[in-house]
Amino acid sequence: MDPAVSEAKPSNSTLLLSAAACASSTSSASSETTCSETDDSPVTSSRFELQDVKYQLSCLSVSGSCSYRSLAVLSGHIGSVSSLALCGEFILSASQGKDIIVWQQPDLRLFTKFGQGDGSVKALVTVGNKVFTAHQDSRIRVWKVSRRSENIFRLVDTLPTTKDYLGKFMKQSNYVQTRRHHKKLWIEHADSISCLTVHNGLIYSGSWDKTLKVWRLSDLKCLESIKAHDDAINGLVATKGIVYSASADGKIKAWGKEGKSSHALKGILEGHKDVSLNTVIVSDDGRWIYGGGSDGFVMGWEGSGNSATWKVVYETKAHQMAVLCMCLMGEILCSGSADKSIGIWKREAYGKLSKVGVISGHQGPVKCLQASPSNVGGGFMLYSGSLDKSIRVWWVPQHSPERDDTSPTENAMSNSMVVC
Repeated sequence: MDPAVSEAKPSNSTLLLSAAACASSTSSASSETTCSETDDSPVTSSRFELQDVKYQLSCLSVSGSCSYRSLAVLSGHIGSVSSLALCGEFILSASQGKDIIVWQQPDLRLFTKFGQGDGSVKALVTVGNKVFTAHQDSRIRVWKVSRRSENIFRLVDTLPTTKDYLGKFMKQSNYVQTRRHHKKLWIEHADSISCLTVHNGLIYSGSWDKTLKVWRLSDLKCLESIKAHDDAINGLVATKGIVYSASADGKIKAWGKEGKSSHALKGILEGHKDVSLNTVIVSDDGRWIYGGGSDGFVMGWEGSGNSATWKVVYETKAHQMAVLCMCLMGEILCSGSADKSIGIWKREAYGKLSKVGVISGHQGPVKCLQASPSNVGGGFMLYSGSLDKSIRVWWVPQHSPERDDTSPTENAMSNSMVVC
């Protein structure tokens, strides 16, 4: 279960971007137009390039280091922020309060809301011109992004689909025992859906019911249901034909398939005993896998090329409380924690991590992170969502002095990112 939401009321949206910066950023269009006027336009990459935009970052020197205040604090959710996703020129934020807010980039204004009343939102992903949202009511909702109608984010389906139901509900063998004296179709999740990921034309959903389900994007049909773990599934990530699932049972499991066959277990990445693994990420080349645990540790595993074996190569006490989320941007790993901070790490040789900074400012646990691939002044934009109901926007440098001696004065500074 999520930690309690902080009672601190988030401040109103505070933008530190200059109007000139916003104007200049919109003048440079991406090579891939996304979320455009056509229904078939993809929404997987940014519509606007933010390169060479001069953001006004206030810098305060403290003991030889530099502290950057957050670029923006976005308020508007009625519940804790549970998930973030990029959708062309938009950033989407989902809430336990059932609402999904669409923020317009680059000025970060509230553009619209959708999804109200459809159950607490636990996760969301975007692919093509569709947004998939996972809910506490055990359903996945599919939204179509279109500029042709007033309702830009329009609900078009719910998984499992009615067609899938009708094709299976009459046959008794399609039902599985979910708890005593209660059965469901195998295509249905029996508890909250906690995570989603998309890979190779498939969407994967992980649930507190301990199962991993596989859906085909083309017709939204459920293809497989895998009894994946001995406890709730908390995180999913996929690359290079392998899907990794992180669970409260303390394991990350790797799943893959050969050709058109069903998914099979390829390996188990063992975490600490009796410690929940809350999140998992993988490097672009698929070689390094990192998991964040409820004991505050980040662990790293190395894959061995084509053979399905993984070995622990690194572990560190990253936070004082549970690691709840992580994201990777090139060689930079960001970790969000229940201790309200965000750790900034640089990936070194052999998968090891070197701590290069700490971000502070949230008044509650950091539940989700999303990095933007756009280059901004030698760094990137990082979005963080918290149980304090706010989203914060930060600028993170790609290259920082490699020093890990943050002073107490720096640790005490709020609303800032400390580059050590």
